[in-house]
Amino acid sequence: MPELARFFGIVIKLVYRDTGQHNKPHVHVYYGEYEASVGIDGELLAGALPVKQLRLVQAWLILHEEEAYAAWNNAVAGKPFDKIDPLS
Repeated sequence: MPELARFFGIVIKLVYRDTGQHNKPHVHVYYGEYEASVGIDGELLAGALPVKQLRLVQAWLILHEEEAYAAWNNAVAGKPFDKIDPLS
């Protein structure tokens, strides 16, 4: 699963051709023992994250919405995508 971004112990990844479980554009988020799928619109789709880390991911998605959608579209098409700058 290729990495899209990493910040504050949070790792955000995309899966190539990932439309089976969640048709909505989303990212996979990992933080310690937590795992979640979060829509690019910020909605928690599956799994769990501590509230603070979910808010950080949501803020990052707001700041990088266009880049995240572009990466999602490439990943769904099986094409490589660029990493996105972390939240700092």
